[in-house]
Amino acid sequence: MTTTMPLAEQLAESAAHAEFAGHPFFRNVKAEDWDRDKVAVLLGQWWHPLHYFPTFLARCVAVLPDIASKSAITLILNQEAGGGKEAMAHEVIYADSMERAGFARAAVTGTEPFAETAELVAGYERGSAGWKSALGYIYATETTDLLMVSSIGQAVAAVTGGADNEWVRIHVQQEPDHVEEAEHALLTGFAPDVEAEVLAGADEMWRLWTRFFDRLVAETGMAS
Repeated sequence: MTTTMPLAEQLAESAAHAEFAGHPFFRNVKAEDWDRDKVAVLLGQWWHPLHYFPTFLARCVAVLPDIASKSAITLILNQEAGGGKEAMAHEVIYADSMERAGFARAAVTGTEPFAETAELVAGYERGSAGWKSALGYIYATETTDLLMVSSIGQAVAAVTGGADNEWVRIHVQQEPDHVEEAEHALLTGFAPDVEAEVLAGADEMWRLWTRFFDRLVAETGMAS
């Protein structure tokens, strides 16, 4: 069935998005009795999609069909990779800030991925193989990234006395730019069949993230 609803609105009203945004992890993170071992589980699994994300964005730039969308996503990639400064790359900030917070670097960057985490990273690789699914994956990630980051940041703060965390702070600063650029990449008027493929990519991304957090809830014993 075709619709005249703008693509961004269709994405925002996705059932897969609603299920993800209402996940028990986000509902219960503030009330959870966190300890360092539980938080280390979160950090070790988050590392894998974080580490792959610049590669995903570079692959997306390669397959996107027009310079406007390439330019929009390149801005996100530039910030993720540190804007030419390795020390400012998000994965470097993540590892450094968590080490300063008292978490062993090997636990943060060297933990084997759960099956759901590996599936998530494989999904990013698969989604970046074509420009329509790439747009869906980008939009789904960027519009919910701050929710995920802030929630993990709350868990970290619970066991570190609420100290300021550079990784969380840089996302708060940069995420509005990421969302804006993701939306810019979707402003072109698409035919209904193209919109359907973009929506399918976004829904797949949200479902993969839902399964990722399902596993984290199970592994940490959170209320579900």
